[in-house]
Amino acid sequence: MWSTMQDYPLTVGSIMRYATTVFGSSHVDTFTGDGTRRTTYADLGKRAARLAGALRALGVQADQRVATFMWNNAEHLETYLAVPSMGAVLHTLNIRLFPDQLIYIAEHAEDDVVIVDGSLVPLLAKVLREFKTVRHVIVVGPGDLTALADAGKELHSYEDLLAAAPESYDWPQDIDERSAAAMCYTSGTTGNPKGVVYSHRTMYLHSMAVCTGNGMGLSSADKVLPVVPMFHANAWGLPYAALMAGAPLLMPDRFLQSEPLVRLMETERPTVAGAVPSIWNDVLRYTREHGSDLTSLRMVPCGGSAVPESLMRSFDELGVRIVQAWGMTETSPLATIAHPPVGSAGEEAWRYRATQGRVLCGLEVRVVGDGDTLMPADGVAVGEVEIRGSWITGSYYKDEDPAKFHDGWLRTGDVGTLSPDGYLVLTDRAKDVIKSGGEWISSVELENHLMAHPDVIEAAVVGVPDDRWDERPLASVVLRADASTGVRDLQEFVAGRVARWQVPERWAVIAEVPKTSVGKFDKKVLRKQYAEGALDVTRLD
Repeated sequence: MWSTMQDYPLTVGSIMRYATTVFGSSHVDTFTGDGTRRTTYADLGKRAARLAGALRALGVQADQRVATFMWNNAEHLETYLAVPSMGAVLHTLNIRLFPDQLIYIAEHAEDDVVIVDGSLVPLLAKVLREFKTVRHVIVVGPGDLTALADAGKELHSYEDLLAAAPESYDWPQDIDERSAAAMCYTSGTTGNPKGVVYSHRTMYLHSMAVCTGNGMGLSSADKVLPVVPMFHANAWGLPYAALMAGAPLLMPDRFLQSEPLVRLMETERPTVAGAVPSIWNDVLRYTREHGSDLTSLRMVPCGGSAVPESLMRSFDELGVRIVQAWGMTETSPLATIAHPPVGSAGEEAWRYRATQGRVLCGLEVRVVGDGDTLMPADGVAVGEVEIRGSWITGSYYKDEDPAKFHDGWLRTGDVGTLSPDGYLVLTDRAKDVIKSGGEWISSVELENHLMAHPDVIEAAVVGVPDDRWDERPLASVVLRADASTGVRDLQEFVAGRVARWQVPERWAVIAEVPKTSVGKFDKKVLRKQYAEGALDVTRLD
C-alpha cells in the first residue's frame, strides 16, 4: 500500500513554511530610494501570520478575494504568503490600468478587501466608490486617508492591524492543492480583461520549473530582483521561486527609473533580475552614459515582448547575459526559455538565443495551421502556437471563451515555428502579422532589424491599409537625440536584411512608442494614430 506521505500538498503554504524556517535567515530587502530596509524570511513568516489573523478578524473566509494595489515590496510579499496560505485568493490589481478597467476587474473578481500602498491612495480614490463588493481598505505606510473617506468603505492601517493581531496563526493543513490561490487578469487589449486563476498546485509546479537548471536555475546563492511588477502574472513567478530556493529578494518598490534601478543594482549586487525589454533598454542607455557596473547579474530573464538581439548583444559587451523567455498570463507565465544547446558557441549560439527557447518539462507546445492542421516541427512550417501542461489555464474565470481553448490546448494567439530540437520561434502575434499581397510579413522581425541600428532606441511596425497590396508595414522609430540618421538611411539599412518586398515604404519618427500597462508596445494606439492622421508619415516609394 502506498504511503500517504506522498500526498503532501503542493501549496503556497508549504512554500512559506519551508522558506521561513529552513531559510529563515534569508531576507527580503525593499529599496527606499536612499537605501534598503530588511525583513528576514523568519520575520516575514511571523508578519504573514499576523496579517492572516487580521484578515480573518475582518471576516475574510476561504475563497474570498483579497486584492492588492501595491508596488514590489516586503508588505506585498507578506500578502503573497498570507492570503493563499489562509485559504483565501490573492488578486493583484494592475495599478496602471484605466479607471474603467480597474472597476470592471474588481467587480468581476468580487474583491472583498483591497490592500493599497499609501503612495497609491490618490489613484485608488478615483475608483474605490465603484468597487461595490469591497468592504475593507487596508493602507500600507503613510497615505492621505481623507481621500478615501467618502467611498463608503472601512479604512484600516496595515501596521495597526498587524500590531493588534495574534502572533501566530493556525494555518489550515487541508487546503486542496487544486483550489484557487491567486488570480490575475489579462491586459484586455481586445475586449474586457479575462481572469486567470492560479491554483496552489500550478504555482508550486511553476516555481519548481523556474528553479530548475533548464529554467532560471535559482538557488540560495542567488539574490533575485523582480523589476517586473508583482501585479503582472505574479512577477513572472520570481517571488515564489526565490522563496522556494531560499534566495534573498531585492524589491525596487516605486523606484523603477533607470537611475535608481542601476544604483540599486550596483549597491546591492543582485544575481538575477527580470524585466521587460523597454526597461533594459533604458538601463543600457544609462549604464553606457555613466560607466555603471552590473556584472553581478549572472542572468537577466527577459520577456513580455520580443527581445531584440541587438539588446542582448549590447549587454553581453557589459558582461551581463540576457536570456529570452516567453509566456503569458495564461501560462503562469513561464513556458519557454532560450538556453542554447550544450556545445554551441559563437553565431550558432546566437541563433538559439534569438529564439523564444525550449518548452520547460511539464509542458507541451505545438504549431497549428489553417483548419487546425498540425504543422511539422521542422523550423519552417508557420502556424499558431498552442500549449498545454501542468500550469496552463484551461478556462477563464466566469467567462466562456471556447475559441481560446482547442481540444485541451491553449491557443496563444502567437504565430511561429517549432524546430526539430524543440526551439520555438515567434514571428508575430496573430493580430499583428502584416498580410501584404497574399504574403505574410513579420512585424517583430522588422522591429528587431531596426533596433539593431545604433541610432534607433525603439521601433514598432504595424500593418496599415494599402490600395494595391491590401496592407503594408508602417515603421515608427524613436531616434537618439544626436542621431544624424534619416528614415531613408533606415530603409536602406533594413533593405540589406530582408526581402525587398518586405521593406516598409511608410515611416514615422516619434518621441516614444506607446506602451501597455505592462510595458509592451501598444500597436493598436499606433494604428489609431495613423488612421486619424496624427502621425507625421514620410512615404518613400
